[in-house]
Amino acid sequence: MQKLAKREEQIMQILWRLNKAFVKEIMDEFPEPKPHYNTVSTIIRILEEKGYVDHEQFGNTYRYYPVLKKEIYQQQELGDILEAYFDNSYPKMVAYFARQEKISPEELEDILKMIRNEGNRNS
Repeated sequence: MQKLAKREEQIMQILWRLNKAFVKEIMDEFPEPKPHYNTVSTIIRILEEKGYVDHEQFGNTYRYYPVLKKEIYQQQELGDILEAYFDNSYPKMVAYFARQEKISPEELEDILKMIRNEGNRNS
C-alpha cells in the first residue's frame, strides 16, 4: 500500500467521515481557502486508480466512497511511525508521549485498563 500524499489523505479522511460523497460535498468539507473543483476531482481519480476509492454513477455524476478501510490505513501509518521513530517498540512510543507530557499518569492507567478489558473480551 502506497503512502498517501497530504491532499489525498485529507480527501480520504473526508470520505471515511461521510462514507459516500460527490466532489461538491467533499469540497464543502475543506476549510477556506478551498481547493479548486478540478483539483479535488483529479485527486479522487488518482485515489481511484490506486484502488483506495470507487464510485457509483448517477448520469454524468459520480458519487465516491472509500474502498480502503480507515483502520487498515491507520495500522500501516502507525507501523511506519513505530519503525521509523521508535525502533518498532510500543513501550518506547508510549514513553515518548509520557515524557512529552502528552499522556498523563491517569491516562496511562486508563490505557492499561482498556488493554486489560480488551484482553478479557478476547479470552
